[in-house]
Amino acid sequence: MSNSIYPWQEAAWSQLQQLRSRMPHAILFHGAAGTGKADFIETFAQALLCENGRPDGHACGTCVSCGWFSQHNHPDYRRVRPESFEDEAPEGEEGTDGEGKKAKASKTPSKEIKIEQIRNLADFMNISTHRQGLRVVVVYPAEALNTPASNALLKTLEEPPPGTVFLLSSNSLDRLLPTILSRCRKFALPMPDHAQAAAWLKAQGLADADSWLREQGGAPLAALAQSETGNRDEMETLLQLLAHPSVDGALKTADKLSKTPLSSVVSWQQRWLYDVFSYKLSGSIRYFPRYQKELAALAGKVHTSNLLRAIKGANARRATADHPLSPKLFLEDLLLDYTTCCT
Repeated sequence: MSNSIYPWQEAAWSQLQQLRSRMPHAILFHGAAGTGKADFIETFAQALLCENGRPDGHACGTCVSCGWFSQHNHPDYRRVRPESFEDEAPEGEEGTDGEGKKAKASKTPSKEIKIEQIRNLADFMNISTHRQGLRVVVVYPAEALNTPASNALLKTLEEPPPGTVFLLSSNSLDRLLPTILSRCRKFALPMPDHAQAAAWLKAQGLADADSWLREQGGAPLAALAQSETGNRDEMETLLQLLAHPSVDGALKTADKLSKTPLSSVVSWQQRWLYDVFSYKLSGSIRYFPRYQKELAALAGKVHTSNLLRAIKGANARRATADHPLSPKLFLEDLLLDYTTCCT
């Protein structure tokens, strides 16, 4: 746990150590999803709390503080993230009887960080630390903060309690309040180059690492996670429709994918459209080289204005993909619009 950063993060880790002599009260780590930001921040949090840090800035892994951290019960550490990221219900929210617990378990976990989670930090920040060191609060992904939670966090960042460091993580800075951005020291975490990421995936035993990596936009952890699902069936269902668009096919595909996370479907379509546009302009393909024949055919016949309209439509729908009124209707609209643009 004390040294769980990835090979492509070594330079960023060294750069980060330069901040420790004058530690900002809040650091906002940002970069592409699926590149290991959460692990990097957890590692840094442990290092900040460690009582016997190593010369390279990593935690020792053996002190009392590191023992508490590895057991997930450090009294000077709090992690704030959506319920959907947790394996169990947040502390203090379970029902008081069996029926209440059953009802809680049946409720869909929230994908947002709520204001109650920020307010619950008040007592934590107003008591003395247990080891006379720092308090560390980790918040990720920061774009999951709903509006009331964002405003509550902003008040804390405007008047930060002494001895407390906030570590935030974001996949998309443009989804955060400008006022929160202005009160954090921004720190970019890198996307590995393709060769480095592919080598790491092969070291994890992933066959066809190059293809998985391309399909996930070069994000190695996303590629590994997707490969561990065991198949590409849902993606292939969509790609077959995108390669051979038709009204009947769009309706059937929408029905087949109605239980697939909509954000994933839109992301796959965005990458497909990028490849069509890229091939049309330069003859290159980034995400789906195994579909080169189909992409080339589509690029040759679709008008540029129609292609740009399809890209604009997919981008707009990405913003609402997490909160559709009806997943099936959302998909039908998405795929029928694509079919209209590309046939």
